Amino acid sequence: METNKIKGIIESILFAAGREVKIAELMSALELSSDEIIGIVESMKLEYEKENRGIQIINVDGSYQLCTKKENYEYIYPIFDKRSKPNLSQAAMETLSIIAYNPRITRAEIESIRGVNSDGTIYKLLDYNLIEDSGKLDAPGRPTTYSTTKEFLRMFGLQNLEELPELPRYKLDENQQIVIDDIIEEKEVEEMMEENQEGFTEAPMPEREEKSENIDNTVESVESKTEKQ
Repeated sequence: METNKIKGIIESILFAAGREVKIAELMSALELSSDEIIGIVESMKLEYEKENRGIQIINVDGSYQLCTKKENYEYIYPIFDKRSKPNLSQAAMETLSIIAYNPRITRAEIESIRGVNSDGTIYKLLDYNLIEDSGKLDAPGRPTTYSTTKEFLRMFGLQNLEELPELPRYKLDENQQIVIDDIIEEKEVEEMMEENQEGFTEAPMPEREEKSENIDNTVESVESKTEKQ
């Protein structure tokens, strides 16, 4: 099968799916190797960029998804989704940040970092599909652990958690006070998260169940104490 035909098929699959499509799924549909699929998709991504197309293909944890360009978000949103955007509170953003930087963390550990009860915020993040139950900790009571989801990666334009902004490094002085060695300005983190989150709209699929995808685009700062815990 010629390459242009394969590209057309991949584009159709990604558009119709309206979700992340695993490389293995594309391999099965087209009977091609992983290297062949990756090479063709990367070629498509370059072509979209060169032709200044209104769509792009993004990587999400070993999968591909067809999305609109984030630069076009302000024109798309008024037409694409008339729903009121749910807002994440400061508490929810703090909890989400803690989980993102500490995969497989327990509720008790989250509350120890935040210093307050986090039941409500965890339920809210679960409802938005931004976090998920990632199993039981091998400890007394076998508490549930939480991790972020692919939806979290997609919403913030990340391929994996390794692309999260680096947290400040610090040490304690003789009075057990935090001494910042190499601080990353909160605004820099905020702008990075805001830039990546805003503007991704997945290709629509008829009668597809809608998720709470349009989380408020303003992301508050990530608390530096997360690293300490």
